[in-house]
Amino acid sequence: MRPTELFRFCPRCAAPRSAENVGKTPLTCAECRFTFHFNPTVAAACFIFDPTGCVLTIRRAKEPAAGKLGVPGGFIDFGESAEEGMRREVREEVGLEVDRVRFVVSYPNLYHYRGVVYPVVDLYFAADAVDPGAARPLDAVAGIEWRDPADLPDDEIAFESLRVALAAVRQQTGR
Repeated sequence: MRPTELFRFCPRCAAPRSAENVGKTPLTCAECRFTFHFNPTVAAACFIFDPTGCVLTIRRAKEPAAGKLGVPGGFIDFGESAEEGMRREVREEVGLEVDRVRFVVSYPNLYHYRGVVYPVVDLYFAADAVDPGAARPLDAVAGIEWRDPADLPDDEIAFESLRVALAAVRQQTGR
């Protein structure tokens, strides 16, 4: 179920949502004319490189895509820039600081979580690890590995957006 389908009543006046307005964006209340836009959530993730050109991959500990390969990242909080959110997520998931941050690509994603399908715009960055040896699995991470981007099998990648970003990284690095 998408978030647009979950709102059965107007969040301002509690009037029932009209049948022709269910699942559409923006939600416009027929009674009070309140308008609510359902926009995608924004997430940021990072391909973190060590001095040998390998990237830090994580094994996801939780659904969606538990056990699949990913890179550190997550949802951007209110008041954060994409870069700030990405740096925070990297610290929370693998305990690293990054340097020389550069944008790679953006791509839409559908994130299935607890019965709701969230539309997301994933922003992917590349950066260099300040101290690659300090990497460790933390929040929602089952394990970490430094891997050559050329050796990451598509069938182990957690999300379609990550496959697109990996292809862009491979093209940019020649790996």
